[in-house]
Amino acid sequence: MTDKRRSVLFVFLASVCFSTGGLFIKLIPWSALAINGARNLIGAAVIGTYLLITRHRIVFSSRVLTGALAMIGVTTFFTISNKLTTAANTIVLQFTAPVFVILMMAVFYHQKPRRLDVITCVLVMLGVVLFFVDGIRAGNLIGNITAVLSGVCYAGVFMMNTGENADAISSCFLGQLAAGLAMTPLCFGETDFTAQTLAAVIALGVIQVGGAYVLFSIGIKNTPPVTASLITGLEPIMNPLLVAVFYGETVSTLSIIGSVIVVCTIMVYNFLLARKDH
Repeated sequence: MTDKRRSVLFVFLASVCFSTGGLFIKLIPWSALAINGARNLIGAAVIGTYLLITRHRIVFSSRVLTGALAMIGVTTFFTISNKLTTAANTIVLQFTAPVFVILMMAVFYHQKPRRLDVITCVLVMLGVVLFFVDGIRAGNLIGNITAVLSGVCYAGVFMMNTGENADAISSCFLGQLAAGLAMTPLCFGETDFTAQTLAAVIALGVIQVGGAYVLFSIGIKNTPPVTASLITGLEPIMNPLLVAVFYGETVSTLSIIGSVIVVCTIMVYNFLLARKDH
């Protein structure tokens, strides 16, 4: 297998691992913060082991530390949202991160949005409006809000992981380690420690957090941008599908329409940008 094919495979496997998050969180009868602490601590151990094996030195810089704070926000809001709304709403609303990157670039760096950026923002916001209309009806409005906040933080991760003194995996490791140390003590307040619960917690940390980020960091190095942009679109499709099949969670018509608008728009946007850069 060539390096290129192996890298594509790793990115694909990373997307599959990422997509298990909704299901595992639904299966764990703990509070959102306890779950997030445990999964981040385990994930940090996996990534830390990878850093030791590869002798990758952790970078400490203002950009890396800001990225770590953004990572804490991503994982925390994502877990809370999964407890308050559907897995579909959570992952699709987090998937709006590129729109917030566009907005942040315009506000903080005075970068004028291109026509493609503006069209993308309008279409994605249309999809988001459908989610919030549905959220008001279904009583999961707060869950949808936290999902959007996860997307905002994810945009911050993207911005902080590029440029001088940036190091994506250092930000990821430090953010997960900090979240794990801060929130894992909350697990002692839980009462359900059955084999199924503990297995789900371990799987969440090893597969969905640690393993996924390691696979992605390896695979993205030699994966063509166009290919990577398409593969990452699998997560918002597979995540709610796994939850629907193994947990029985259903999605409303409005959420389905919003999901199609958001996912298709972001995938086309990523594809066009990646093709242009390539």
